Amino acid sequence: MRVITGSRRGKKLKALEGLDTRPTTDMVKEAVFSIIQFDVPGASVLDLFAGSGQLGIEALSRDAAHCVFVDKNPSAVAVIKENITDCNFNGVSRVLNMDSLEYLKVAKKGIDIVLLDPPYNNGLIEKALPLLEPKLNDGAIVVCEHEKELTLAESYGSLVMHKRYKYGKICLTVYKIPSKEE
Repeated sequence: MRVITGSRRGKKLKALEGLDTRPTTDMVKEAVFSIIQFDVPGASVLDLFAGSGQLGIEALSRDAAHCVFVDKNPSAVAVIKENITDCNFNGVSRVLNMDSLEYLKVAKKGIDIVLLDPPYNNGLIEKALPLLEPKLNDGAIVVCEHEKELTLAESYGSLVMHKRYKYGKICLTVYKIPSKEE
């Protein structure tokens, strides 16, 4: 696992041992950042169900302003902190050891990009999207990585499905909140 591009290009990242997390493949990570590449610089990013933190770290490497990493597994949080330190992103990161859905209940508005990659087959995306919607800025983007069998709703409040992409057994569903100009 490595950072694909940006200021930390090629930097190796540690992954959590065992089967508790499922790291995003390089192919899917590259697809995610091809979709949102022009929105990342200067963005406030939220990496929910962060695992190793690789998606948020990729965003920071591509000049996101700040990233909040949330995971309830203390071992994952330790790996995220180690990866952030190794990449020298401590000053632009916040790592929280808590349940992602509980975090969304107390989070403040002001998020530009959400990277949402929860454990599969648990209904977590469907629970997270309605909680996310009031926390997002105009023009915000939510990228959901999930199993291809899952079909998500067309909208969650003002959060509207923009596009759906399939990569083998994995699907990316992208939601946007229209900006004032749209």
